[in-house]
Amino acid sequence: MNIIHTPSEMQAWAQACRRQGQRIGFVPTMGCLHAGHLSLVRLARRHADRIVVSIFVNPTQFGPHEDFSRYPRPFENDRALCEAEGVDVLFHPSPETMYAQDRSTWVDDSALSTGLCGASRPGHFKGVLTVVAKLFNLVLPDVSIFGQKDAQQARLIQRMVRDLNFPLEIILAPILREPDGLAMSSRNIYLSATERKDALCLVQALCLARDRYRNGERTAAPIIAGLRRHLSETSSAAVDYVALVDDVTLQPVERLDAPALIALAVRIGKTRLIDNLMLPDPTLCSLPMN
Repeated sequence: MNIIHTPSEMQAWAQACRRQGQRIGFVPTMGCLHAGHLSLVRLARRHADRIVVSIFVNPTQFGPHEDFSRYPRPFENDRALCEAEGVDVLFHPSPETMYAQDRSTWVDDSALSTGLCGASRPGHFKGVLTVVAKLFNLVLPDVSIFGQKDAQQARLIQRMVRDLNFPLEIILAPILREPDGLAMSSRNIYLSATERKDALCLVQALCLARDRYRNGERTAAPIIAGLRRHLSETSSAAVDYVALVDDVTLQPVERLDAPALIALAVRIGKTRLIDNLMLPDPTLCSLPMN
């Protein structure tokens, strides 16, 4: 496995692969890799000849009081996991090489980023879209894989690729869950043993919403009320948002007459967790069966 640290070397490697007619598959990450990330790598392998994984904790997507400085960075473990998966290139740049001191150009969105996580994390998606656009220009992928757990982010990146005519395909991969249903996340490492049990309230709430839908409920308000009621029963849980939105526009819906996304953001102690469920077709989000 080749480890590349500079944008110029990354782009040169990608250009050489392109000249040889090789398809590049790309999995962008912030590291602290888990089985969910590795499932993205395996999916990328099905669509490409060469696989690039980036590990870059992007400072521009963190707010002033968020966890940038303490975000876990177990690079040697991440390197070993990528090598075991047959990754061709691990791209691990520094912020100094990725961002000029006098940078003044950003990629922003005016529609899909306003609600959900965008409302509670101002500037977050501006940082996400900018760094992903930069990574696409350096890795030059034919296909890039993103997880459904970050549903709003995934839809924003799909929109950016469409609107800015990036010549690549975006593939969404299913949420990977622990045996008890908790969505895998690098931030799960922050949870204490008690908080880890409390965090199950997210997937439990989604299961209740799924069951109400299966039993014929199509009005958003009672589904949302049920979600909030269940989350309120966990004392360590502080709800950031509970939303039921159109899957394309991400705007709130009153009735589930078209594909919709139930999205949650909840703090368990000091750790902010997100989860989601697609209705009526939850194939990208395999919840535990009751």
